Amino acid sequence: MDAVVYMVRGRTEELCRDRLERLCELMGAVPTNPPSDRVGPGWVARAVETPTAPADEGQGRG
Repeated sequence: MDAVVYMVRGRTEELCRDRLERLCELMGAVPTNPPSDRVGPGWVARAVETPTAPADEGQGRG
């Protein structure tokens, strides 16, 4: 399981998609599934933190 999972819920697919994109921009996250209306009221989408490389990766001599 990913360390952090974000969930966005909106009353329309467009609103949910818009907020998911905004959340990903602000939090450095990536979507894990597109908006869906199959879970609870409204539309739901999820995102996870973008994995970051260790600070020394790619810094070695080659």
